[in-house]
Amino acid sequence: MKIAISLPDRLYERGERAAARMGRTRSALYAEALAAYLDTLDDEVDEVTARLDEVYAGQSDDDRTGPAAARRLIDAGAWQW
Repeated sequence: MKIAISLPDRLYERGERAAARMGRTRSALYAEALAAYLDTLDDEVDEVTARLDEVYAGQSDDDRTGPAAARRLIDAGAWQW
């Protein structure tokens, strides 16, 4: 997919130099950078979920409150970064 984005001049120049240095196209550089950033975000969400699971492990829960309710909100997409 082709898109247009705006970047600060300095960031654009850094990207151009990096792409040239690595022998990649500008598109490849930005696609790889975005993928790496999104993977980091996914890892952070997974870490937060794991820590919350540890905190709430063994605690009682009902259908309206607590971890199960939070999990339903997250799964439904009601909780976003």
